[in-house]
Amino acid sequence: MPTSALRLARFTGRLLLALGAVAGLVVVFLALIVLTNGAGSGLAAWSTTLGAATVAALWRGRRRPRPARLALFLPVVVAAALTASVCIPTVPTARRYPPDLPFVATQHWSLTTGSRVAVYHYPPANTGARHPIPLVYLNGGPVRSISVLDHRFLQLLAQQGYDVYAYEQAGGGRSDLLPMDQYTISRSVQDLAAFIDRLGMGKADILGSSAGAVVLTRALADPDLAAHFHRAVIAEPGPMDGPTARITGHKGRESARGLAPAVTGPRSTHVPRYATAFGLMRLGLLTPDTGLIGQAEGDNAFTAADLGSDTASAYCARDAHRIPAEDTAQNFSFSPAASIRIKQTIEDSPSIAPQLRLSRTPAMLMIAECSSQIRQWETTVLANDPAIQRTQYMPGVGHHMWNGLDDNDERACAAITAFLQDEPAPLPNFPTRDDIPAFLGDNR
Repeated sequence: MPTSALRLARFTGRLLLALGAVAGLVVVFLALIVLTNGAGSGLAAWSTTLGAATVAALWRGRRRPRPARLALFLPVVVAAALTASVCIPTVPTARRYPPDLPFVATQHWSLTTGSRVAVYHYPPANTGARHPIPLVYLNGGPVRSISVLDHRFLQLLAQQGYDVYAYEQAGGGRSDLLPMDQYTISRSVQDLAAFIDRLGMGKADILGSSAGAVVLTRALADPDLAAHFHRAVIAEPGPMDGPTARITGHKGRESARGLAPAVTGPRSTHVPRYATAFGLMRLGLLTPDTGLIGQAEGDNAFTAADLGSDTASAYCARDAHRIPAEDTAQNFSFSPAASIRIKQTIEDSPSIAPQLRLSRTPAMLMIAECSSQIRQWETTVLANDPAIQRTQYMPGVGHHMWNGLDDNDERACAAITAFLQDEPAPLPNFPTRDDIPAFLGDNR
């Protein structure tokens, strides 16, 4: 073999060994991150990995000439630099709240539960009849700011004469953070009860969407709390309890997931620190209260682009190339750790079906044609809540039913207001409880 080829082969071999050593150290570092739950912003794992690698390099190089000994430290230095990027915050570690919206005042209410939540009020417009019962909106998330699109829909409801109130659940948007162990689905239900009490206007109509619909469903299973509800609208609910969360099945008609153009904008998941933290949390390898990143830092880092195809999944396939901007960068806020924590408490909760079967609050279920939710999550609510008086299967929309496209907002508004006023529904009452087997069998 020519000398040059031999040198190239040796160099390639050494390079591959060095890269393998770097990769091995990174794997060890990540394993230690998991084992220590990210203690000390990851520095416990980093210092242990670096210390062990340094000792190993010294031991291997004890009888080698100086250049060879130094070469052994090159993978250690490279791995130390790569893994150090996981330990260094790139956003403020104290909570940075979104600025106030220009079109609605932000109030802050302290609830008896200890939560301090951001509240928005849209008084009834000065047109037509005003409705005496306030309407409270529970947004999805579960720990997320109310989007600008949702605010526009709330304005539309106010234009129909409704006195509309909305609040961002504890930890979401402009609401104050909670200690991580206080984020539970039970706390979310208690906050709703405390909000209705703080409102002080007697009974209220409740509109819950997505995760907000889960809070509402569980509240309907509590007779003491449900006694304060006039009517309830359950829109696109997620799983209501642990047994429901474990149900598998099909979703609605094809959504825009995988069809819509890639979301643009900065992503925290392009930063090693947050890609590691959020990725390991999503896999269940780090707990929501991980020491790798604090709750406030995670909230500050997470961007709308990080949701990726989750946003597209809330729209029908036919709308893939005209998905509206749901929010502004200034208003968007999402708490990944708190959201994971609440979802875990839902998955760990026992069945609420026996309690829900005793519900007496008049309710309506709204189901989207292109829903990204498991259909059985929705039909389980229908099957177990005898007080659901009508179901509205909304054609042409996805999980985000009021989205500013075409007349979607007006159609959703018409279905909601007709039910709240006990007027004839604009759509057939479908599916009913008796229709559930056929509805699921048709893969609707």
